[in-house]
Amino acid sequence: MPISLNLVDSPQKFIDYLKKSGRAHATILAYGKDIDQLIKTALQKQRKSVDEITKEDIDGFLSQLSKEGYTLKSVSRKLNSIKTFFKFLKANNFIDFNPTQEIPHPKYETKPPRVLTKIEYRALRDACRQDTRTSAIVELFLQTGLRISELANMELADIKDTELTIAGQGKKNGRSVPLNKAAKDALEKYLQKRPASNNKKVFITKTGRPFLIRNIRTVIDRYFKLAGIPDAKVNDLRHTFVVHHLANGVPLTTISKIVGHKRLSTTEKYLDLVNETIKEVGRLNEL
Repeated sequence: MPISLNLVDSPQKFIDYLKKSGRAHATILAYGKDIDQLIKTALQKQRKSVDEITKEDIDGFLSQLSKEGYTLKSVSRKLNSIKTFFKFLKANNFIDFNPTQEIPHPKYETKPPRVLTKIEYRALRDACRQDTRTSAIVELFLQTGLRISELANMELADIKDTELTIAGQGKKNGRSVPLNKAAKDALEKYLQKRPASNNKKVFITKTGRPFLIRNIRTVIDRYFKLAGIPDAKVNDLRHTFVVHHLANGVPLTTISKIVGHKRLSTTEKYLDLVNETIKEVGRLNEL
């Protein structure tokens, strides 16, 4: 017999498990939201405990997400959260049977990474040149390949003379990222004008609050439009760092370590874009 666990209490049990497992804060937050959505739907179906949720309930939930406009990629990500949730429930004897075992992930096409050309990233630099905060953010993306979450969470103490210290996710070790002259100069210009604040975050608002991920996306999107760069997103700056440095002959293992890829195979996926980049812009001395 499974241990009884009512629906209302189950999300917190799951979140406590994720925290103990050392999952990243962003992962815990995303999983928590996904499971809350599922539980809300299950409660509407008069389900009271986790062992009452059926495969049909989950199929119906995923179908409803599609009807509400979620992309197949988003649905697949949410299904991954749900599968992790039910694996947790099964491992802890809260359910006898895992209803997600026979639910496949929806198939969707993954577009190749968008890589900015030399003309495009120079246009972006020009567009935000008078905005020292955005200019520093753009330069850090282009010169270090940071993730947007890493940049948003970066603290003043993380800035060293020739490198950045990036905290690891969960219990995993962090890494050091080289800081070249272009990135250092942009950071120094911003820090000279940074609002006086006790906030430890590097990037803050005019009132001293942290400059959040959504703020970064919004401001970069605005400057992409001002620069006349269509269909570009913040993550494309990270892609640009990887591809252009590989095109310059930087070893694959070095790039993989700098950007924090867990597997070398992740970095290898960019190799198909390297020859195309070399043909288009030639060998680059520096972004």
